[in-house]
Amino acid sequence: MKTRILTTPIQDEDLESLNIGDIIYLTGYLVTSRDDVHQRLIKQHKKLPVDLAGKAIFHAGPIMQEIEGQPGKYRVISIGPTTSMRMEKYEKDFIRQTGLKLIVGKGGMGQNTAAGCREYKAVHAVFPGGCAVLAANCVEEVERVEWLDLGMPEAMWVMRVKEFGPLIVSIDTKGNNLFENNKKAFNLKKDAIVEEICQHVDYLE
Repeated sequence: MKTRILTTPIQDEDLESLNIGDIIYLTGYLVTSRDDVHQRLIKQHKKLPVDLAGKAIFHAGPIMQEIEGQPGKYRVISIGPTTSMRMEKYEKDFIRQTGLKLIVGKGGMGQNTAAGCREYKAVHAVFPGGCAVLAANCVEEVERVEWLDLGMPEAMWVMRVKEFGPLIVSIDTKGNNLFENNKKAFNLKKDAIVEEICQHVDYLE
């Protein structure tokens, strides 16, 4: 298991030695991009207002506060991860079309995203749930917001972060999937345990 700091713009070679379970931190640009952003690009074929090549996206719906006396400038109050699986059907195409290199969210993603990470050299990583205020403290500045018409949670917030994390690599550039591997291992253990229990437990018919 490795611990590493990634800095945007992220290069392919920065990711190739990472494996599932490794701990990483991000310094540089992190852009919130969840359901509506994915749909606008993939389903509605709208050009993104932010260049994501070599950057990181965060499946998150932040709480932002406009800074008094500075119209259009915001600070992050809280920014917790959104369930990444909601973006599963779009993520491979999203990676291909944008050139992004790091996806951050909550929970695992599936075969479609794993294929995208393998083919286009990207990784998915998990930010710990329940640490939304910690995440906010890693944000140095909210540079701008795009597509605010989608509402605060769905807009694209362009943030500069410093050592944002810890992030656990859940899909690496080889397409290995930590959550899927764990499911298989847990099911193997579960079947043996259930079989043993059933030998000692009876029930009424």
